[in-house]
Amino acid sequence: MSAISFDRVTTEFGAVRALDEVSLEVPRGEVAVLLGLSGSGKSTLLRHVDGLQRPGSGSVRVLGSDVGALKGAELRALRRKVGFVFQQFHLIGSLTVLENVCTGALGALRGPRLSLLGYPKRVRHAALDQLARVGLADQALQRADTLSGGQQQRVAVARALLQKPEVLLADEPVASLDPDSAAQVMDLIAEIGREDGLTVLCSLHQVDFALNWGHRIIGLRTGQVVLDTPAERLTRDAAMAIYSRTSTPLAAVG
Repeated sequence: MSAISFDRVTTEFGAVRALDEVSLEVPRGEVAVLLGLSGSGKSTLLRHVDGLQRPGSGSVRVLGSDVGALKGAELRALRRKVGFVFQQFHLIGSLTVLENVCTGALGALRGPRLSLLGYPKRVRHAALDQLARVGLADQALQRADTLSGGQQQRVAVARALLQKPEVLLADEPVASLDPDSAAQVMDLIAEIGREDGLTVLCSLHQVDFALNWGHRIIGLRTGQVVLDTPAERLTRDAAMAIYSRTSTPLAAVG
């Protein structure tokens, strides 16, 4: 069974067609990378996976559930299985690193948490374990806004992992990082994905990262899938063609 399935999904924002008859399958355990120009539909596609966006037509199934049909508790239950790492980290700078990671457990807890001690001990211990995995256990009590960009993104990865997700989404996770920090974050996501058997769907602009890191490359242009191939069969020049602003179809690769 596929972890993620899009069946002829079309989504419009006013006169703009963000996704246009998109169909694709992401098997469990696969690392799939979305490439395409800004505005090609990558972020919109990711937002459909955890129900942040609903399709205008067609269907999205994630871990066996029809996302568009889920509401309330059922939708929240699915979202606990889907971790999300964003380009801008979305950390609370005035809180400690550890408390930011603990917020990844809020979907499974009742009521607000007013401080770090408001989280159950088991959650705090699990958060420390995830910080150790991303190499930041020694920064646990430091304010999040004192960390470098690469460190903040590793905190965001630890927060997503605290959910114990089956699917990990990443929307341009290294776009705001320097090359060295970007490589560290991408290597970390790849390593954890392998260790935990996660299904990973990640949007990138960095073609070299995509080819070296992904199992499969999905190219989007104006909301349409124009390329879908194993990364090992794709040359750098062919991958770069995804960024052409012409409407010339790309050659399909098996």
